[in-house]
Amino acid sequence: MRVAAFFLLSLMATSICLASDSWTEFRGPTGNGHAADSQPAISWSETENVTWKVPIHDKGWSSPVILGNQIWITTATEDGHKLYAICIDRETGEQLHDLLIFEVESPEPVPAENSYASPTSAIEEGRVYVHYGTYGTACIDTETGTILWKRQNLKCEHEAGPNSSPMLLGEMLIMNVDGRDVQYVIALDKKTGDTIWKTDRSVDFSSIGAYQRKAYSMPIHISFDGNEQLVSPGGRAIISYDPSTGKELWKILHRGWSIAPRPVFGNDLVYAVMDHDHPELWAIRPDGRGDVTDSHIEWKLTKGIPARSSPLLIDELLFFVDRKGIASCVDAVSGESLGKARLDGNHSASPVYADGRIYFFNETGKATVVKASSDLEVIAENELTNDILMASPAIAGDSLFVRTAGSLYRIDPPTEK
Repeated sequence: MRVAAFFLLSLMATSICLASDSWTEFRGPTGNGHAADSQPAISWSETENVTWKVPIHDKGWSSPVILGNQIWITTATEDGHKLYAICIDRETGEQLHDLLIFEVESPEPVPAENSYASPTSAIEEGRVYVHYGTYGTACIDTETGTILWKRQNLKCEHEAGPNSSPMLLGEMLIMNVDGRDVQYVIALDKKTGDTIWKTDRSVDFSSIGAYQRKAYSMPIHISFDGNEQLVSPGGRAIISYDPSTGKELWKILHRGWSIAPRPVFGNDLVYAVMDHDHPELWAIRPDGRGDVTDSHIEWKLTKGIPARSSPLLIDELLFFVDRKGIASCVDAVSGESLGKARLDGNHSASPVYADGRIYFFNETGKATVVKASSDLEVIAENELTNDILMASPAIAGDSLFVRTAGSLYRIDPPTEK
């Protein structure tokens, strides 16, 4: 009861309206890829509408997080021995901090398509929380660059490297830890890094191969029927928890693992991707208790589902793009297919939505801007210098922030340049 009261009071204290000029975690302040009231550029190139472009050393696929005049990203040496956090001045592109956060003696091998700095940070006034999976989590004073606390005991065997990002909720920093060896969700006191609660996954993994136990997604926070829930995808199950205590509320069992997309919520349904190699999209009613696998799945889609990119929900329309670049729009209530479009290239980054438009980025830096309607009408196609792009973009104010393998861009509408 004391923990629950602590959670409710802290949530009330931080329940302020987040401005549209911030991007505070993976997929933005509301965790769903929406940029309220923003009007980003429609067209750009290396020589058009780029306010600044700055080099970023080493390698990382984390997205930028933005608050006030600061942009924070993480990066790491390609061998994983050194893990960094970088702060960029939003207006000028000047580097404010370049901090070595952790040194790792024996990092696990990571495939070329991933990095040791793939999880996106979380930021709030005065503090940024950086996370490198099994290699460590840290809280940094955003003004001085001082490291306020560190945790390096949240260990797991990722197999393919870290990916799951942390999220802030009230006074807690919450993250999934889903490795080959251990699988749990944990809430830390954001002021100290101490554990508030930790809940092991309730899946029986005894007859399941180790590689089928891991996952790379992150939770979402939802309010439904007067109750708060933390909905968290993992290997072989998606599970809902009471965010104040970590108590399990309901679960849906599935056959998948290595899940990366973050779920979205709306229309009284949770939309979640199951599996990486053969992804499916399930619409789940979040009003159950216990194992609701046989009773609370509203519909399923099995074709054209993203293995990496997260879905985008706009009212009763659900948009997504699969790895091969097939963009889809479906009726979010019924699951009925409404439209498809072929986009160039492979896609890993999650799309963002602003001003009636959806921005899709492929893995070579080409962006396709489409109308947020079922016909997926293409408005513009834009290319930056041919560079790898795996990080999802961020929007703050009317600026679009795009990270490629070697650079961070600020892109603005012509009137703001």
